[in-house]
Amino acid sequence: MNALIEQVRIGRRRAIAQLITQIENNDTAARSAIKALYSDTGKAHIIGITGPPGTGKSTLVNGIAKVIRKSDLRVGIIAVDPSSPFTGGALLGDRVRMRDLSGDVGIFIRSMASRGSLGGLARMTGNVVKLLDAAGYEVILVETVGAGQAEVDIASTAHTTMVVEAPGMGDEIQTIKAGILEIADLLVVNKADRPGSDRTVKALKAMLQMGQSRGYVDHHGKKISVKMSEKDRSDSSEHWQVPVLDTVATDGKGIEELVEVTFAHKTHLQKSGQWFQREKARCRQEIGQLLQTRYLAEIRARVPTTEREKLIVAVAERRIDPYSAVDELFAQTNYRD
Repeated sequence: MNALIEQVRIGRRRAIAQLITQIENNDTAARSAIKALYSDTGKAHIIGITGPPGTGKSTLVNGIAKVIRKSDLRVGIIAVDPSSPFTGGALLGDRVRMRDLSGDVGIFIRSMASRGSLGGLARMTGNVVKLLDAAGYEVILVETVGAGQAEVDIASTAHTTMVVEAPGMGDEIQTIKAGILEIADLLVVNKADRPGSDRTVKALKAMLQMGQSRGYVDHHGKKISVKMSEKDRSDSSEHWQVPVLDTVATDGKGIEELVEVTFAHKTHLQKSGQWFQREKARCRQEIGQLLQTRYLAEIRARVPTTEREKLIVAVAERRIDPYSAVDELFAQTNYRD
């Protein structure tokens, strides 16, 4: 493992692929790798691309990566695919959708199975992001499963979240109900050569305007209502104004501008101090998730399956309530609240 980690540090592609496979399939390997590499992370710009199916996210990622490579920056791409219900493996694949990027040694592409993760992100995606960061990839693109409505957890992984829509999808109202607009740092109307693209752009701008008029200023994962004065609303230096951009990813139209605005968002985060604030929020959530996972593992290790099953049956039969069942589990593990 130590030799493999050293190879990852110097960016050896084969070592990166091998270590990703290990951490996807083995929690112990993941823990060891992240402990060893964590001090080398924190430098990459992580960009999340999400949105409903059929909006052309993969083609857009393809185009974004090509444009970024013109600046000689190394690009990591993580495509989170739906899982096979039988094997847990990715049904699609990086080489199917991004075949023309495979010859560029400055791009590393990996597909990961979502394995039923409701928010479209594979459980180990965050660890793979850290691994690519430690390996020297300056920009990491994370494309989520195209389930549309459940993609809000991308905001806890990415510095910049790009929500992709397309004309004629009839998804605008559904999107804002799902809260996906509140996580957007950039809104992209892809397939803008289709009829109705102007209407889609106007609809998204109108929705953003409604949100701003109500005082929703933190659109990155949480919607926070605040009272804003006219001066606050006019001060664009404090709050990022979410742009609506149109692209035609199949022929590259609008991709250069999209990348330019994406990097402008990174600059805004760094100058405003939000970069570190978002990093703190991400760390807070990650530590909380690790604690939950660790505690559940402790429960399973300390309380026999038969005892846990008895409590589940008792709750199902209404002989005890769920809170009392948890109290009993705490008692059996010698934890005290």
